[in-house]
Amino acid sequence: MKNIVYVMVVLLTVVSCQKTQKIGYIDNGKVINEYQSKKDIESKYQAKDAAFQKRADSIGQAFQLEAQEFQTSAKSMSPNAQQEKYQQLGQKQQTLKQQMQFEQQQIQQAFQTEIDTLIVEVKDFVKDYGKKNGYTYILGTSDAAATVLYGTDENDLTQTILDALNKEYKK
Repeated sequence: MKNIVYVMVVLLTVVSCQKTQKIGYIDNGKVINEYQSKKDIESKYQAKDAAFQKRADSIGQAFQLEAQEFQTSAKSMSPNAQQEKYQQLGQKQQTLKQQMQFEQQQIQQAFQTEIDTLIVEVKDFVKDYGKKNGYTYILGTSDAAATVLYGTDENDLTQTILDALNKEYKK
């Protein structure tokens, strides 16, 4: 009987000493896509892309005009002069095309760099939030990679994290 009491006391002590784990999860896609900073980055790059497209269109129209002028004046040129001008126009077209591709790649790379930085910022924020609020784990899920197949609404921190991120961003 004495042994049973000792065993019960030991079991009770072990059970009471176990730390409960606080676990939450977020929908990564929703947090990133609804984060105001991402919306602002997208707006900024849409404006840059629109300006680039406008400039590219204007350069393209100027080149088209130059090519049409060549076609009109080509009849009065010697065959050698026509060939030389035709090659010059071909080289100019190739140079313009490469320049436009390079500028578009620069815009895309700058956008991707800002988005990558934003993702790191969100991860760091979630990590700090978890530490400050006593979470053992905060899991991430999305439609593309459903790592959390089920979670209760009380463990869904998506809106809480999103609200806190947007509040921090407004500062």
